[in-house]
Amino acid sequence: MLLPRLVALAIACSTVYAGSPDLNVPCCPSTATIKFTTQIPSGAACPLTTVDVCYTDKELNLVFNAYGETNYYFNETQGTNGDIWEYEVMEAFIYKGKEDPQTYFEYEVNPNNVTYNAFSYNPSRVRAAGAPFDHAYISDPFADGFKVDTTLNKPENTWTSRSTIPLALFNGENPKGTNWRMNFFRTIVSPATYPNQQLCGWRNTGAANFHITSVFGNVVFV
Repeated sequence: MLLPRLVALAIACSTVYAGSPDLNVPCCPSTATIKFTTQIPSGAACPLTTVDVCYTDKELNLVFNAYGETNYYFNETQGTNGDIWEYEVMEAFIYKGKEDPQTYFEYEVNPNNVTYNAFSYNPSRVRAAGAPFDHAYISDPFADGFKVDTTLNKPENTWTSRSTIPLALFNGENPKGTNWRMNFFRTIVSPATYPNQQLCGWRNTGAANFHITSVFGNVVFV
């Protein structure tokens, strides 16, 4: 009777996703597009944000598009891996695997073409109060193969960032058929409302906290 008990225990303890994917990502130049228009956690309306996603054998390509932009608000003194998330950014949280991650990559870009690149260590999976929470930064992303090109179109109230992330970061080259967990976000704030941000996202975390990994979308590279 020990084996059935062990199997039941393993199932109870598992956080591995086994359902249908939320997103099938194709090989470039084809793309899959994520769209979101809701605030986190309220579900109230938020300006449209889209992310076009595709992969090559060695790179993950993300094209972020922010619509309805009126502020383009950033701190020009901030550089790579600065606290750009305090202002306006678009973000991707990325993990290679099926389970709810405890460590995952956090990528952000602001309208000034500045990026934040770090692995988030979140063993509670919810950034619980009093629990460990830390970051391991990619200190020289451009030397490591990252690319980013951000353009502002103020007459159209948009900004776009074309970002490339090396798959070697995840031991993930030649990724066809692999499973990933991801979530995408946008922060909106103006000089008049700072530091109070609108938090917008693809998968609603149910709290003013992006670091709840159980709601990360389930993604397959097809």
